Amino acid sequence: MKKKLLSVFLCAAMAASLLVGCGNAASTGSESTGSAGGSGGKVGVAMPTKDLQRWNQDGANMEQQLKAAGYDVDLQYASNDIATQVSQIENMISSGAQVLVIASIDGDSLGTVLAQAKEQGIKVIAYDRLIMNSDAVTYYATFDNYMVGTKQGEYIRDQLDLDNAAGPFNLECFTGDPGDNNARFFYGGAMDVLKPYIDAGKLVVKSGQVEFDQVATANWSTENAQSRMDAIISANYADGTKIDAVLCSNDSTALGVTNSLEANYTAEWPIITGQDCDVANVKNMIAGKQSMSIFKDTRTLASKTVEMVDAIMKGSDAPVNDTKTYDNGTGIIPSYLCEPVFADANNYKQLLIDSGYYTEDQLK
Repeated sequence: MKKKLLSVFLCAAMAASLLVGCGNAASTGSESTGSAGGSGGKVGVAMPTKDLQRWNQDGANMEQQLKAAGYDVDLQYASNDIATQVSQIENMISSGAQVLVIASIDGDSLGTVLAQAKEQGIKVIAYDRLIMNSDAVTYYATFDNYMVGTKQGEYIRDQLDLDNAAGPFNLECFTGDPGDNNARFFYGGAMDVLKPYIDAGKLVVKSGQVEFDQVATANWSTENAQSRMDAIISANYADGTKIDAVLCSNDSTALGVTNSLEANYTAEWPIITGQDCDVANVKNMIAGKQSMSIFKDTRTLASKTVEMVDAIMKGSDAPVNDTKTYDNGTGIIPSYLCEPVFADANNYKQLLIDSGYYTEDQLK
């Protein structure tokens, strides 16, 4: 995997790059949004769940922009149930979808149904989560997931001043679902920054839990993260030992960690990272309970995905900017990677409010 070392943007550049662009119920259940009318062809959009705020935003942005471009849109949410998502995609295929945009629940679970899509000449765009081990995947649209992790690791490094401070500092780590290929990129990027300090003894993981399989969080669940943090505090920090930083790959795990700290932790509050800038987490940032969150403006990702759909529908190649990084087991998938930035208490107003992503009232 090609590693990228990129400096932190100025706030104004962050906002500008986001706004310019990167450039929920099942059809078998209660989360269907149905179809919207258009004249440019039919696009099936499969989202994993409505349980996380970001997927609601992704789905809504995608539907709005595809409809504005003149396409019929079949948007479905699968309640984090793999069988439901497979059934929804089967229905999209049988109802005449010409392009499928899929944010998978489990990247290895869609091979059979996507083989049907390929047989019928339906193009597939993996959305934000890479679909693994299927040669039916035509393109991948996502944020630079490795960069997400490096920015989280760099934030911890810089806030603790690891290159100059004596230490040692105590660190604990939480990443996402082991079935989500992105989780490995997030964690890999962060560990490439932090592991040299762990190896040197400047960062100490008192729980001993460092490997991906040890720190993964099933379904990115807030409750699972909270339960694991409860156990870590009880075993390692109940005597008032300070936790200096908690690496959390996204906001749902960060929320679980925060909940656990509030209930069980008595020492000085640690640095906590996150991703997605969910409302509850931004409120925690404002209150000093979460240090930062990676901001991935779903409007820009939706816009780029619509460009890709439009190119496919017109018989041309979709825009991509990466043809080396993402191998899904059948070969490299041509990808478009949007650039993430981080929000914290110093810049959230410019990134989130001034850009129109949230209103001030939503964050009160």
